[in-house]
Amino acid sequence: MKHFRLLLIAIVLFASSTSFVTAQEKMAHIDTQALVEAMPEMKSAQSQLEKLQKTYDTEIKAMAKELETKIKQYDGEASTKTEEENAKRIQEVQGMQNNIQAYRQQALKDLQQKEVDIFQPILEKARTAIQKVARAQGIQYVLDSATGNGVILADGKDLLADVKKELGM
Repeated sequence: MKHFRLLLIAIVLFASSTSFVTAQEKMAHIDTQALVEAMPEMKSAQSQLEKLQKTYDTEIKAMAKELETKIKQYDGEASTKTEEENAKRIQEVQGMQNNIQAYRQQALKDLQQKEVDIFQPILEKARTAIQKVARAQGIQYVLDSATGNGVILADGKDLLADVKKELGM
């Protein structure tokens, strides 16, 4: 009875250690940042965002230049105008400054939304490809090994090459 009990314990320990090894084999990692940066769609998305940002920058600079011109003009004419006219001009300048600030904030908000709209389909495509490759290889868990994501050691299966192949890259 004692030998049977020892044998049973040994079998349980062996079975649990085997399942632990099997569980380790069903894990992999991928650097999602490297994957997304390598995707051709990413370059196009970044150029779209840069173009939009340059457009906003140009408009803001034009508005700022117009404001600067008005300020110089009003400063030069201030001594020849009445206090009431100068007060109106100060309000006009302040209104222009407020408009520039509001436009700058709206441009930033629009850029952030455009970034989400452009990058979301790319990230979704990458995630779908990672899932497809992992499932095809019988992998149950995939860790993101991009810098800063908390993976200390990534010596296991790296899916980056397989996912790039799946995406045709």
